[in-house]
Amino acid sequence: MALNDESLQELKAELLDELAKEVPSKTLLSLRLAETRSADIGEILEEMIEDDEELPAALSLLDILSAERAANVLGYLPGESQLEVVGKLDDSQVLKLLEEMGSDERADLFNLLSEDRREALLRRMAHREREDLKRLASYEEGTAGAIMTSDYVSIASGMTVSQAMMRVRQTAPDAETVYQLYILDSDGQLIGTMSLRQLMVARPGAIVDDIMIKDVISTRVDSAQEDVARIVAKYDLLALPVIDADDRMVGIVTHDDAMDVAESEATEDFHKGMSIGQLEDGVSRVKLWSLYRKRVFWLVLLVFANLFSGAGIAYFEDTIAAQVALVFFLPLLIGSGGNAGAQAATLMVRGMATGDVGVKDWGKLLGRELLVAGSLGITMAIAVTPIGIMRGGEALAMVVALSMVTIVLFGSLLGMCLPFVLERFKVDPATASAPLVTTLIDASGVVIYFSIATLMLSGL
Repeated sequence: MALNDESLQELKAELLDELAKEVPSKTLLSLRLAETRSADIGEILEEMIEDDEELPAALSLLDILSAERAANVLGYLPGESQLEVVGKLDDSQVLKLLEEMGSDERADLFNLLSEDRREALLRRMAHREREDLKRLASYEEGTAGAIMTSDYVSIASGMTVSQAMMRVRQTAPDAETVYQLYILDSDGQLIGTMSLRQLMVARPGAIVDDIMIKDVISTRVDSAQEDVARIVAKYDLLALPVIDADDRMVGIVTHDDAMDVAESEATEDFHKGMSIGQLEDGVSRVKLWSLYRKRVFWLVLLVFANLFSGAGIAYFEDTIAAQVALVFFLPLLIGSGGNAGAQAATLMVRGMATGDVGVKDWGKLLGRELLVAGSLGITMAIAVTPIGIMRGGEALAMVVALSMVTIVLFGSLLGMCLPFVLERFKVDPATASAPLVTTLIDASGVVIYFSIATLMLSGL
């Protein structure tokens, strides 16, 4: 049963109380840990590791667990917490954990270690494990190779169903998943796939080549991880096979790893959408200096960008002096344009992230946005017209209404087009953030509003 926050805190307090005793009961601790899911233990240990005084208690709990369970729990900890733990262990203890971890998690932890620690561990590994770890750790971050695991069940082409079943029994204990099986030829190239259910219901003497699915969905080892996650979600796959440049199968990306990537990418896009740099850890754990550094650049840049709004106001001082009531509507108009632009930008960025839209769809989307933004602008203009009449008469109301339609239309089109422009120049479309869009529309809105006012009210 999954534990809620309150239950986790109660369990944590119980474990700490027991460990604080002069002679803690390992039997009681083992029993409580055995009843708790690895993910929940990981959450408790993460809190302990963040507190220097509780770090020894966290290490004691890990020591009580079997090597297999400890490695599983370690996989639920963020990289910084993993390093804290590994830094307190000797090489032989770290090796035991690495041997029990999944190949992808092992490579991630290995890449976090210092160069000297890596060399020391590699020297003590068996040749096959060493080469597999070096290969997985060599793939560029953010690619399919960096998130794949080499622990999968492969079946040689030409095997009978009974031979394949024997192969599954032999390799299943170390495999990340056994529900999807992969058929390879003599060169290690992927030629087909089949589910465990297909294998179990097939005739024992049948050849796997005759019953396998030959139209295999796969990805290249250097494919972007967000593309991998999109493929897994689109085709509802349990795992996605990964092949190298020679079409040899080198690993699989499991559904849970693809979900982690999707969450990470969504978080990154959300941060960029608010002009925040990518955080190395959760917002509650990241260092204050890092949090400041990730936010300050865009904020300072946008401060200077807002000077253009001030320059626009200064340019139209005569118009403002003649019709002071215009100032009342300025925040309303540029705020409406900024909101409409931010909405359009958000829709486009998310659509591009999910693959729903691409650069090729720009023309069609432009026409749709013109209709929608125009309708929105007219609706908002109708809503604000009575206020314009009350504040300055019909002439001012006409200026405000026309400005509202123009600014909302301009803001929406800018918000829609900016992600496509950035994509064209190989910049992440998520950079078309709400603060950036609203700042651009603020400056533009000032010019549009007072230009319309100057033209329409100059004779009054």
